[in-house]
Amino acid sequence: MADIINFIVNTVGQLGYIGIFFMMFLESSFFPFPSEVVMIPAGYLAYKGEMNIYIAVIMGILGSLAGALFNYYLAIKFGRSFILRFGKYFFFSEKTMQTMEIFFQKHGEISTFVGRLIPAVRQYISLPAGLAKMNLAKFSFYTSFGAGIWVIILTILGYYVGAIFSGGMEVSEVIATFTSKNLTKEELQIKSYVTQAVIFTLISVVLIVGVYVAYKVKKKN
Repeated sequence: MADIINFIVNTVGQLGYIGIFFMMFLESSFFPFPSEVVMIPAGYLAYKGEMNIYIAVIMGILGSLAGALFNYYLAIKFGRSFILRFGKYFFFSEKTMQTMEIFFQKHGEISTFVGRLIPAVRQYISLPAGLAKMNLAKFSFYTSFGAGIWVIILTILGYYVGAIFSGGMEVSEVIATFTSKNLTKEELQIKSYVTQAVIFTLISVVLIVGVYVAYKVKKKN
């Protein structure tokens, strides 16, 4: 896993904005990995003046949307049996598919927004949406909105890490948070920030879903 993460970070460093788009495309489609290892380094590089933070965010969102659309059209074009047949090569089981379908059926179209903010759900929620032939415009809007929130949070976090440590760390040291078991004081601090960001996002998801459900109930009555 460490080798994969290092490859991802090196790709972003060498290809810049195109690397962000490409890696976020993969993260949102058939090769899931933590988007943290893409957007946090991007934010850190933005602090150091090696990237424009706004362009980095836009490319992250576009890459996420492109990957989600890939899965969406894959489901529409080839169907459930095809996905299950070949999904096993990308760590996607029938049990995972059933979980995604239940999540989508329970929450409806907004699940494509909420799902983008939940680890282990964001990469696959596009599949049941495609199987259900969800309206493309709504799918793109909800996906972009959800992906946008997550991308912005991670990028700002990376920028914040740069500000705290005055850009004095190498990107490899920032990423060691995800690859090393023996963390330095600085790396433990970064890991704490990531944990706080995830908790904040999950709480936001709960609040958003609560407001949405209350709105639906009120509208129905």
